[in-house]
Amino acid sequence: MAKLHIKKGDTVKVLAGEYKGQTGKVIQILPEKNKALVEGINVVKKHNKPTAENPQGGITEKEAPVHLSNLMYVDANGEASRIGRKQDDNGKMVRYSKKTKEIIK
Repeated sequence: MAKLHIKKGDTVKVLAGEYKGQTGKVIQILPEKNKALVEGINVVKKHNKPTAENPQGGITEKEAPVHLSNLMYVDANGEASRIGRKQDDNGKMVRYSKKTKEIIK
């Protein structure tokens, strides 16, 4: 499986679709589908049947997955940047911002 350029907890910018230009924090990564759940992005309404926990039922809003190709990492300065990989001084592979050449985390 390929390495992904985005991880859980990253701040990302949406590049295409209804939420284009908005930013949010990654809640979950779905590597088998190449998608991610982003806080406040791609919110859909889900109709729920009444259950024992929720006897009223009703309509809830939740985030739907967004394809990783439509997301771009946003660094600490608030600028969207492409991600690269390189070895640090200890020989460990790290992600870095190609725009600022700054190591991520």
